Amino acid sequence: MTIEMRKGNCSYCGYLCGLNATIEDGRIVDIAPDPTRYPYDASISSRCRRWRMNLDDLDAPDRLNYPLRRVGERGSGKFERVTWDEALDDIASRLKSLRSEHGARTLASAIAGPHTTYWPLHRFMNQFGSPNNMGIGQICWDPRIFMDAITFGWPTDPDLNDRTACIMLWATNPAVSDNSLFWDQIKTRHAAGVPLVVVDCRATATARQADVHLAPWPGTDPVLALSLLSVIIEEELFDRAFVNTWCVGFSGLREHVRAYTPERAQALCGVPADDIRKAARLYATHTPGVLLSGRGIDQLGPNAEPTVRSLCLLRALTGNVDRPGACFLHQRSSFRAEAAMERPDLLSEENRAWQLNTTPLQSYSGYNLVNDYAKQFGGSLPERYLSSAHPGMVMRAMVTGEPYPIRALFVMGANPVLTYANTKLVLKALQSLDLCVVVDYRLTPTAQLADYVLPAAGALERPNCQIHGGVADFAYGGAAVIPPLHERRNDYDIMRELALRLGMGAEWPHATLEEELDYLFEPVGITFEQFAHAGMFAPAPTFHKHEQRTERGIPQGFATPSGKVELASSLIEQLGGSAYPQPISQSIPQADLAAGKVVLITGARSQPFWGSSYFHNQDFRQRRPYPRVTMAPATARALGLAEGDWARLSNKNGSAVFNVAFQDMPEGVASAEYGWWLPEAPPGAPGYSGSLTSNINMLTDNGIEGCEPLIGTWTYNGIEALVEKTSRPIEFDRASSSNA
Repeated sequence: MTIEMRKGNCSYCGYLCGLNATIEDGRIVDIAPDPTRYPYDASISSRCRRWRMNLDDLDAPDRLNYPLRRVGERGSGKFERVTWDEALDDIASRLKSLRSEHGARTLASAIAGPHTTYWPLHRFMNQFGSPNNMGIGQICWDPRIFMDAITFGWPTDPDLNDRTACIMLWATNPAVSDNSLFWDQIKTRHAAGVPLVVVDCRATATARQADVHLAPWPGTDPVLALSLLSVIIEEELFDRAFVNTWCVGFSGLREHVRAYTPERAQALCGVPADDIRKAARLYATHTPGVLLSGRGIDQLGPNAEPTVRSLCLLRALTGNVDRPGACFLHQRSSFRAEAAMERPDLLSEENRAWQLNTTPLQSYSGYNLVNDYAKQFGGSLPERYLSSAHPGMVMRAMVTGEPYPIRALFVMGANPVLTYANTKLVLKALQSLDLCVVVDYRLTPTAQLADYVLPAAGALERPNCQIHGGVADFAYGGAAVIPPLHERRNDYDIMRELALRLGMGAEWPHATLEEELDYLFEPVGITFEQFAHAGMFAPAPTFHKHEQRTERGIPQGFATPSGKVELASSLIEQLGGSAYPQPISQSIPQADLAAGKVVLITGARSQPFWGSSYFHNQDFRQRRPYPRVTMAPATARALGLAEGDWARLSNKNGSAVFNVAFQDMPEGVASAEYGWWLPEAPPGAPGYSGSLTSNINMLTDNGIEGCEPLIGTWTYNGIEALVEKTSRPIEFDRASSSNA
C-alpha cells in the first residue's frame, strides 16, 4: 500500500479553499483543510460543512459518471448510457444542422458557478458565432462592476485590515452567507472597537452585531443611500481635498441630494432619521472605511442601478477610494486576462448585432463604451459576462421564435428551472428546444429536460483556477488531486472536443486544461504547476494610483471620460439615464396585511445550501428539512399564521409553498428561500423532482419591460404576494419517509 498527501481545492463555493488529500493506492481516502493555503486557518474551514462533500461526492450513488442520452419524451427524466464519442458526435452534428438552418445565433448558453470555468464555454460561443450566452450577471455582480467602472474607471474591492476605522455592510450577511476569512476579519476589527453599520431589512446574524442597523423597506435602498449622502454634504463631513481635486459634479450632487433629508427617508424607508444621521456620521468621520454591498441590491430590479451608484458616491465623497484600509481599484491582470481567454475577437460584428438584449449598458455597445475608458490603464473587462444576453428575451425567443428562433441550449453547471426568474416560462422554453445539453454533477431538474447530460469532473478531479472574474491581478486554485473517476470530464475538455468536431480546433491548440493554464500564466513567468503549489497568485495591491505620474509628468487620474471620479456620470447620461442616482418610486411595492398581501424578498443565500445546490446532502436536509419563509411575528399573526405553519405564496405569475419561521424585519415583509427541490423525488414531468412545489421563481418575472432599464436587472427584492395558510405538501411527506 502506498500512501501520499496531495494538495487540492474545494469548489462548493467561490473561494476554492485549500484542502489536503490523503491518497492510498491512487484513491482519495481522506481530506482535511490545508492551513498553508487560503483561508490560512483550518478553524475557519472547519466551520464550513460543505468541504467534506468533496470526499463523499466522489462515489455518491446519485453522481453522474457517464454521458446520458434522453429516451422517450422530453422531460420524461429517462436516459440511457452512451459513449463520449456517440454523445459529442451527435451534438456536433445537430449543432451544424441547426446553424445551417437558423444561423449561429440559434444556439444559446447558460453558465453558473462555482464549479465551472467561464471562458471555455464563452470561447466556444464566440467561435461558433452566437451572441446569446446567458448568466445571472444582471442580478449578481454586474451592477456593481459596471457602476464601479463608470464612476471610478475600474472595479473596486474592500481593503479590510488594521487601518480600517469603520465598516458598512449593505444587503449582505457574511455571518451566514460567507462565514470565511472575511467574516473573521470583520469580527476582529469590530471587537477592537471599529464601528459596524449594517443595512438590511432583516435582522440577520450580521445585523444583530451592528452598532447601527438600518432596516429599509424593500425597494427604498437608493432613497436611504441618498439620504446618507445628504447628511454628509449638509454637515460638511466629506473629504473636501479629495472631492475638489479628484471628483467632478459635486455642486450638482449637492443640489440633487438636498431633497433626500433623513426625515423624508424615514417617511419612505421606515428608518429613523436619527439612525440615518448616526450611520452617516460614523462612516464619514471614521476613515478609512470599508463599504461592501451584496446581492441584495443587485436584485432590486429597477432600483438596482441608482442604489449601487449611490454607494459609489458614498465612497467618493468620503475619500475612501483606492486608499489603504478602505478599498482599492484592482490592478489589471498581469497574467492573461479572462477577456483574452474568451477570445471575443472571434465573434463578428454582424453576429453581435443579433444579440437578444435591448438594454443600453448590459450589451456589446454598452460594454464597449465603458471598456474603452477602462483600457486606458492597460486592461480589459471580461466581455461575455458583462455583455450577456437577457434571459427573459432568450427564453421568449425559444417559445415564440421571435425575433428569431432559439433552438439549442448548452447549460454548463447551471440550473435555470430553479434559479432563473419565471419558472413557467423556463419550463416551456426548455420543452420547446430541438437540442439541450447539460453538463453537471447530478441529474438536476434542468438536466431532466435535456437531450444529453454530460458528467462533470469535480474539484478534486480537475485543475482549478479562478481569476476573480477577470477584473483583478488575482488568481486562486490548484491542481487536480486525481484523474477524473469513471468517465467524468472537465469543462475545457468538453468544449474543446466539440470545437474539434465542428472544425474549430485551430483556436484550441492546447490539448489539456493544464496546458491552457500554463498559457494563462505565461506572461508572469510561472507555470500552472508553480501556481498550484502556492494556490494563489496575488501581488500586493497598490493604492492612490490616480496620483501616480505618467511619462509626461502629470497624474494618471481615473479611467473615466473626465479623468476623475464621476459624481455626475457622463456615460450614464450618454446611455439615456440620469447623471445622478434617480430612485424609481413607482417600483416600490406595498403590503396590505388585511388583504393577506405582503412584500416578498428572496435570493438570500442560506448555509449550508448554495442556490439550488447540495439538497442531496442528507445531513444538510436533516438540519434544514423544509424551505422557509421568514417574517416578523406581528406579520404572521395578522395573516393567521404561527411558526411552523405552512403558507402558500402566490401572485399573478404562480405560487409556491413554504414553512413559516420568525425573524425580526419590517411588518408586512416576508423573505422566502430560493432554489429548493427534492432530489429524492421522481425525476421528469410533472414535478421534476419536486422543483415546482417550493420554487420561489414561480412568482418572479424577467420580462424586459419590467427590468432595470440600463442593465436589465429583474426584481427579487420587492415582490407583492398573497399569503394563505395551507397544509404540508405531500412531496415533503414522501421526502420525510425517504430520509428516515
